[in-house]
Amino acid sequence: MIPSFGGKFSPKKMERMMKQMGISMSELEEVQEVIIRLPHSEIVIASPSVTVMEVQGQRTYQVVGEPIERKLAPQISDEDVRLVAQQTGRSEEEAREALEQSGGDLAEAIVRLSG
Repeated sequence: MIPSFGGKFSPKKMERMMKQMGISMSELEEVQEVIIRLPHSEIVIASPSVTVMEVQGQRTYQVVGEPIERKLAPQISDEDVRLVAQQTGRSEEEAREALEQSGGDLAEAIVRLSG
């Protein structure tokens, strides 16, 4: 709850009160982008506004901006390609293509090539 200080919000009083409680806030300057990586996608926020709040030695970052989600291509290992090729009797190129189409799912790639 933010105190009203007699009906008016006073940033200076709020800043002083936060300092007394051991809370500091600052703006990170010239941030170009923030990337949040997930297993199969990433969220990219270009030209964000980033505020750092420190409370009792712990930092919290607040990011404000327009997010864009991008799907990531699955990472397909040579070992997976060889396994699918061996199981189906197909070439490694065909196995890699099936793995890419199945999003890296070995079982689905084998079924695709076995049919």
